Amino acid sequence: MSITSAAPAARHSKTAVIFVCILAALAGLMFGLDIGVIAGAQQFIQKDFGINDDTLSWIVSVMMLGAALGALVAGWLSSQLGRKRTMILGAVLFVGGSVLCGVAPTPEVLIVGRLVLGVAIGLASFTAPLYLAEVAPESIRGAMISMYQLMITIGILAAFLSDTALSYSGNWRLMLGIIAIPGALFLLGVAFLPESPRWLLMKGRQPEAEQVLHKLLGNRDAIAREISEIKEQLKTPQNGVQMFLQNANFRRSVWLGVLLQVMQQLTGMNVVMYYAPRIFQGMGYNTESQMWFTAIVGLVNVLATFIAIGLVDKLGRKPILYIGFVVMAIGLGVVGTMMHLGVHTHGQQFFTVGMLLVFIVGFAMSAGPLIWTLCSEIQPLKGRDFGIGCSTFTNWVANWLVGLSFLPLLNNIGQAETLWLYAAFNAVFIVLTFWLVPETKGVTLEQIERNLMAGHPLREIGSKPAPTSSGFRKQAAEDAAS
Repeated sequence: MSITSAAPAARHSKTAVIFVCILAALAGLMFGLDIGVIAGAQQFIQKDFGINDDTLSWIVSVMMLGAALGALVAGWLSSQLGRKRTMILGAVLFVGGSVLCGVAPTPEVLIVGRLVLGVAIGLASFTAPLYLAEVAPESIRGAMISMYQLMITIGILAAFLSDTALSYSGNWRLMLGIIAIPGALFLLGVAFLPESPRWLLMKGRQPEAEQVLHKLLGNRDAIAREISEIKEQLKTPQNGVQMFLQNANFRRSVWLGVLLQVMQQLTGMNVVMYYAPRIFQGMGYNTESQMWFTAIVGLVNVLATFIAIGLVDKLGRKPILYIGFVVMAIGLGVVGTMMHLGVHTHGQQFFTVGMLLVFIVGFAMSAGPLIWTLCSEIQPLKGRDFGIGCSTFTNWVANWLVGLSFLPLLNNIGQAETLWLYAAFNAVFIVLTFWLVPETKGVTLEQIERNLMAGHPLREIGSKPAPTSSGFRKQAAEDAAS
């Protein structure tokens, strides 16, 4: 291939990769819509049905329980049906669940609809990051997986804005039902995605894998290298369950993924998203102001996510996590202190809101996207479905428990004390990040796996091997590419 023809082919392949990744990341849009829509609708649901905080907590949190169930079977489904078909199934369930929520005649039916939505989100939250990790080259892998988190934040913002517009009429049914429309658009879009080439090779379908890689890489040598590396990984005769039972090194990566997801949930971000109007109510704002400030929270969440996308493959994962956890600990600590002292004047109100937005920035630029990035990177290929399935399941179980317990915590220990609790968690996570989390910037998934299986400490599995005299040229080429 000549130089003049190679350049357009490279540009075309990169464009194709980005297009595919963005379309797959739209699964995050559905996730974000469902998180955001319930925040604005819950006060109208509570008033319409005449339910107490305990029932409301179940309506809010049961979606996460359904997501845990979806994540539990997502590994098996994505392995048997493929990444693409599993995302299609998730989109179908999302549309059906949204419609059911919009027409629910009783709180019980609404809970069922939210449960179905949760299963859909569980499937998507497992499969989309997995798909992105397998399709995106390592040079932009972090940014492309972060795109999934960006879509979540855009979905939250869109739902907050929709809720704000509909809050004047109090039409919570339309708030919940309207998200079926973007779900249907995602269903249409994902139908045009190619299947993951890694999954195709796992199933012995090499010609199809080569066709997909031709669109994504556009270079015969790069395609050959990618296929060779994947085939080398596929020689391992173990599956995820067997690996977990038999391989102590794999168990380390699974438990790290579990820990990372618990850390993400205990930052307190999702309770802010689910119950933002209730938090602003505690600051003394009326219903209209609560909704508009909630929309501002969604906007800041979107904008701050661009920080992670821009820096994740330059600055690295760990430095951004350090910054994020420090910012979140300070933000929530100050908000809790203001709530404890009392928010009485407009100046105190705006300062407290500002510190809450600082907390949002800290999460959106760090733990939000980067936890998903790390969880998709640290699992070895043969056990990736199982490993990501365990971490995603943990995410949703922790999410459910946090969402279910937040209102009881507010009612029993107080709003300030609850926020201080989450601030303390963020301070602890700074230490855990230093102790256990690896830096994976610019390192291939294959190299991370080699380090893990060689028994390297978890925080060092993202290290590149020192070049030897025989392998110097190969290593130099890898460094230049990354």
